[in-house]
Amino acid sequence: MSAEGNDYDYSTREGILPISWNDFHGICKALALAAAAFNPQIILAVGRGGFYPGTLISHLLRADIYPVRLSRRVNDVVTYKSPRWLLKPPELVKAQRVLIVDEICDTGETLNVVKATTERLGAAEVRLAVMYAHGRGRELPDYVGLVSDALILNPWDREILRDGQFVPHPEYADAMISQGLTMDASHLIPATAWELAKG
Repeated sequence: MSAEGNDYDYSTREGILPISWNDFHGICKALALAAAAFNPQIILAVGRGGFYPGTLISHLLRADIYPVRLSRRVNDVVTYKSPRWLLKPPELVKAQRVLIVDEICDTGETLNVVKATTERLGAAEVRLAVMYAHGRGRELPDYVGLVSDALILNPWDREILRDGQFVPHPEYADAMISQGLTMDASHLIPATAWELAKG
């Protein structure tokens, strides 16, 4: 476990795959296009990472969205061996076509728990969509944006604010070190500097 409390095994990752915001949008559009025939009435976005694609896909498909959250982490530190519910699906999924959206499928454990809970609540049909899947997790989701066993660097959590400075996320940095790579400022998002109107 690193100093940041990460105990995910990144030793099986092969290289890195930085995802830009443009890539993110393109993957979500492809997922929305594929899921359109299913015509989901409700989208369940699995947080935290699934909130990003879930929200965009819900706008693209003009479907209602509800957050769900289960995690092994507390304050971004891995604390539990298995994911624990923090926010369960709402009962209004009953008799509805539900699309569950998450960022990634690795073992499929989280997606299986969300799907089983949604089905127990009486959803008419449940399908799964993810932006990415690792090789061993590619079969579970109905819709997968890309399959890769690389360390995927998301645009939304690639950097953190520490002591007034944006720095590479330590979990990504540690994972890259395990591959003999170094994460530096070039891996940060090249966002436009912005001056607040207020605050």
